Amino acid sequence: MTALKKQDKEELKSKYINRELSWLKFNERVLLEAQNIENPLYERVKFLSIAGSNLDEFFMVRVAGLYSQIKQEVESLSSDGLTPDEQMNEVVIETKNLLNKQNKIYKDLISQLQKVNIRLIKPENLKKADKKKLLQIFNEEIYPLLTPSAIDPAHPFPFIVNQGRALVMKLKKKNKKRVLNSIIVIPKALPRFIEIDTGKNFKKFVIIDDVINFFASEIFPDHDLEMKMLFRVIRDSDVEIQEEAEDLVRSFELALKRRRTGDIVRLEILRNSNKELVNFITSKLLVNSDYIYEIEGLVGIQDIDQICKIKNPKLRFKHFNPREVERLKEFNNNFFDTIKKKDLIVHHPFETFDAVIEFLNQAAHDNKVIAIKQTLYRTTLDSPIVKALISAAENGKTVTALIEIKARFDEEANIQLSRSLEKAGVQIVYGFAKYKTHAKSSLILRREHGKIQTYIHLGTGNYHPINAKIYTDLSLFSSDKKLASDVEKFFNYVTGYAKPRNLNKISISPVNLRDTLNNCIDQEISNAKKGKDAAIWAKMNSLVDPNIIDKFYEASNAGVKIFLFVRGVCCLRPGIKNRSENIIVKSIIGRFLEHSRIYCFANGNTMPSRDAKVYISSADLMPRNLNRRVELLVPIENQTVHEQVLDQIMLANYLDQSQSWMLDMNGNYKKIKYSGNDSFSAHDYFMNNPSLSGRGKAKLNLKPKKLNLRLIKSGNKSI
Repeated sequence: MTALKKQDKEELKSKYINRELSWLKFNERVLLEAQNIENPLYERVKFLSIAGSNLDEFFMVRVAGLYSQIKQEVESLSSDGLTPDEQMNEVVIETKNLLNKQNKIYKDLISQLQKVNIRLIKPENLKKADKKKLLQIFNEEIYPLLTPSAIDPAHPFPFIVNQGRALVMKLKKKNKKRVLNSIIVIPKALPRFIEIDTGKNFKKFVIIDDVINFFASEIFPDHDLEMKMLFRVIRDSDVEIQEEAEDLVRSFELALKRRRTGDIVRLEILRNSNKELVNFITSKLLVNSDYIYEIEGLVGIQDIDQICKIKNPKLRFKHFNPREVERLKEFNNNFFDTIKKKDLIVHHPFETFDAVIEFLNQAAHDNKVIAIKQTLYRTTLDSPIVKALISAAENGKTVTALIEIKARFDEEANIQLSRSLEKAGVQIVYGFAKYKTHAKSSLILRREHGKIQTYIHLGTGNYHPINAKIYTDLSLFSSDKKLASDVEKFFNYVTGYAKPRNLNKISISPVNLRDTLNNCIDQEISNAKKGKDAAIWAKMNSLVDPNIIDKFYEASNAGVKIFLFVRGVCCLRPGIKNRSENIIVKSIIGRFLEHSRIYCFANGNTMPSRDAKVYISSADLMPRNLNRRVELLVPIENQTVHEQVLDQIMLANYLDQSQSWMLDMNGNYKKIKYSGNDSFSAHDYFMNNPSLSGRGKAKLNLKPKKLNLRLIKSGNKSI
């Protein structure tokens, strides 16, 4: 691609925020929750750990992609007009700024943990009795697992696995001048922290890396330790599959093996590490000096939450048990009778994910059920969902499971899962080689009074019982015949390549989902030009697609009031005169991970309105979701469910003050300031109020439709 003229690059930069830099801003918001004194101390430590894990994945995939493009001299530009080299330079700078903040937060949290009797301590600072105990632990539990490797012509430099840590040492033979360079790869089987035997309400921990350093004389009794350095590597972990591969599963198994040996894209070392050893390691690992990142205190910060071991409810979020679905109780917990009466949405994690599990369990053991079809994108090998499908197959029902083995970092587990299900008699389908199947759907066929009745579940999240405890997602249950017909066409599409035609209600990417969204936005533009009410409320994890962003800009210029809830990456610049002055972007970061995708259009009425068009979806607004994934966009038409999604969920997100950040035109986020009397929290509200469609006779403590629709200001404009 030829280089853009300077003015063209400036135009692109003024329109779009760089995706990689926006992601780093998201992780900064997560990191700053570790600094938020309104969060209990252990939860702050947990946020620090999460930010570290997030950054690892970002480097393994996104930064690795840039690294690969640079190495292959790819000239493609990002949507904001940057070359891979330019993006990498910006990423390096911003990551180092982020790590400086991480280092400061780490120091503060270690200090705060000391106040609650949890201490990280160096082995050399232990009392004599504790050192003796630690030596015993070292000799019995650590030393046998260590394999020190000399580094000389006879001993090649050992391979360091992705996310692996190692100690490099320079040693001198006692009473001789001979120098030995050695490296100890720290086994992943070893715990990260060793707990020194202390009282019930007092814990002392030493870091395993420090313990190995401290007992170097036990490993090398004939040498004196002159220099030492700890380092950690992050490798390219993306998986590429040829679309023409004859055997998709076999290709993935080979690709997963290659993942373990990917290029190093980040080298973590402790600040003030010995320069001679740094140069030695970088030369051996062939690491660019720009990819070295200095850490204070703990290399591999994602493990830090492991030291929060003293049980203290005051240091954790108040325990929360998801509510049961009240409406089910009115039908003796019979899902089929409940759903046949009318649609309902279960709001996770505030309402139990067990509802989804029980839906499938009842189907597995119901004599009238003849077939089950199920998508699985991310789940666990011991998932109750998987057990229900196995039970159904064993009970003689026709069970089809569409397993997406291309789910990043779950590929290996999904391959194992598919083999387990296949052994039980479940028909396994892998979907498209070209597209990921990201849609979440269950379809149950039941013979009632001589006819086939179809029941469906459509979700915004994965069938993952662990994630369902912290991800906010929606589960729609319905027996609507037209919806069911569309879901049947969806399954035929992914299992047999039968491209769906004449869909009644549902939109599917890459077939027509983008067109449906564009048509809805165009309708709002038309209504605004006619002087009608025109507004868009949309909630998603990421907003990246340039064409959709341009459509939002067009709508803003036409006078459409747009409110976007974007948890993570957002490439749209809000608040720019004559471009996006009618757009506000908000990000909610809190106890639960915002994950549901909801798209709402005023349709000529003041929001929120029963006449508004409301959709839930598995798709974010990214090119991959709209062009290269199989996704579902589902209209919400039942009045009670419609009210729940728009007037309860979306409105509560609109009103949230205590967990919200506002995006400005420069790509920066500012936490909304609020007083104690004005601290509405969407998460707190959902924890304390049943959902509208699932509440049955349970009462709401606070009805969202009676809340004042306060205006959140952006500069001098308000929506």
